[in-house]
Amino acid sequence: MSHLAPDARGATVGELAERSGVAPSALRFYEREGLITSRRTAGNQRRYSRDTLRRVAFIRTSQRLGIPLAAIREVLGLLPDDRTPTREDWARISERWREDLDVRIRTLQRLRDNLTDCIGCGCLSLDRCALSNPGDELAGHGAGPRRLIED
Repeated sequence: MSHLAPDARGATVGELAERSGVAPSALRFYEREGLITSRRTAGNQRRYSRDTLRRVAFIRTSQRLGIPLAAIREVLGLLPDDRTPTREDWARISERWREDLDVRIRTLQRLRDNLTDCIGCGCLSLDRCALSNPGDELAGHGAGPRRLIED
C-alpha cells in the first residue's frame, strides 16, 4: 500500500485511488459530480490535494450508510474551497447530520436485535408474530416493518 509523501504537490488519480481504496473511475465520477476537485498540470493531468483523501473517505462512508450523493454534495459544499478543512469545519457539517444518523443507528440496532422476532411486516410467518402482531394489527400503523421503523 502506498502513502502520499507529506511534501507532495498533489496526488495523481492513481496515487489517490491506491491510498483511498477507491477506483480511479469513481474518483473521476466524484469530480464530475462536484464532490471533489483537482487542479490540472500543464500536461492536463489531475492533481488532488491531500485533504481530498478525507473527503473521499467521508463520501465512501456516507454512501455505505445509504446517504444519497445529493445530500453528500450539499454538506461538502459547506466546507471551504480555499483551504484544508479544520476539525471545526468537519464538526459543523457533522452536526447537520447528527439527528439523521442517530435515527439510522437506532433503526440498525432494532434490526440487529429484533430480526429473529416479529418485526411487524405483516408476513406472520414466525411463531412469535401471532403473539406480538395478532391478525397483523400493526398494519393499522402504516406500511412496512412497523417494529423496525417506529420509535
